[in-house]
Amino acid sequence: MHVDVLETACEWSAEDVRDPARWTEQLSAAEIAELEAAIARARDRSSDLLDLGKADFPLPTLGPRLRAIETELMDGRGFVLIRGLPRERWTNDDMCLAYWGIGAHLGKPWPQNAKGHVLGDVTDQGKQPGDPTARGNELGQIGLDYHCDGSDLVGLLCLQTGVEGGLSAVCNSVALHNRLVRERPELAAELYQPQPYDYRGEQPAGKPAWYSMPVFTRHGDRLFVRLIRPYILASQRHAEAPRLTDKALEALTWMQETAESGRYAVTMDFRPGDMQFINNYHVLHGRTPYRDDRAAGRVRHLKRLWLETDLLADRPSIFTNRMGSHWAKKLSVSRLDAAS
Repeated sequence: MHVDVLETACEWSAEDVRDPARWTEQLSAAEIAELEAAIARARDRSSDLLDLGKADFPLPTLGPRLRAIETELMDGRGFVLIRGLPRERWTNDDMCLAYWGIGAHLGKPWPQNAKGHVLGDVTDQGKQPGDPTARGNELGQIGLDYHCDGSDLVGLLCLQTGVEGGLSAVCNSVALHNRLVRERPELAAELYQPQPYDYRGEQPAGKPAWYSMPVFTRHGDRLFVRLIRPYILASQRHAEAPRLTDKALEALTWMQETAESGRYAVTMDFRPGDMQFINNYHVLHGRTPYRDDRAAGRVRHLKRLWLETDLLADRPSIFTNRMGSHWAKKLSVSRLDAAS
């Protein structure tokens, strides 16, 4: 199989993004006031986030800025940190409502799990790493390998930090793909082949406990990446799942080691009120280990959005909206109190 270098304009190295000013968008006092007015209007409209969409969050000044950010996410650097929500005076409900409204200007929500969560929680939920049903957002304290989520865009809102650690890490998967194509095209070609992924116990009723999709997909001149190495490796616990080839294992190791080298990655230390958005197809994300102190009320707690952008006029069928899947039969909002 012949493979090509793709979307070189979206490649970056650690040196290119070393300065946080390159990727930090600070909200102004006027934009915060605009958000407060939008929150009040949305609250008058409905108390249920599922009833609220972009039209219920009018943002005449911030809206065009968010549109420019969305374009940068899809056709440029692929990640952004939006800073400035006043966590010190806003309640959790205020924060979530503002976050939902900002997300609505960037895309349409996708369900994130079999519970139908369209606004999820990323915090220690008591699951252990060895639990075959555990998902990354449920695991606390440990670091997470570089990976993708299951949508066009993923957003994280920081409600609270832990005592220490928990840095968010992002890595340019376009640069990884293109370097692999240039140096080891046979390994890149292997990752264009379907690979098995563990469903983590959330498969449709009566269906296999694993699914297949490539790590790399080319659609026109666009690159689509879906890499969740732990789920690929975990698929091998199912006897009926296809066996991973030696080349696939070597390629997966190359991707992880090159991502961890730091050459194409940058870390950021979330503050309460920060919002991170990334393009799942061009940027991998992970985190460093962290420590909570539940007795002191210092528990790392993020809210998560999976979004569909309308900037993709066309896409591979395997990346279509999950609203037609079994995960969307009953949509819901996760409301964990992480500090309790």
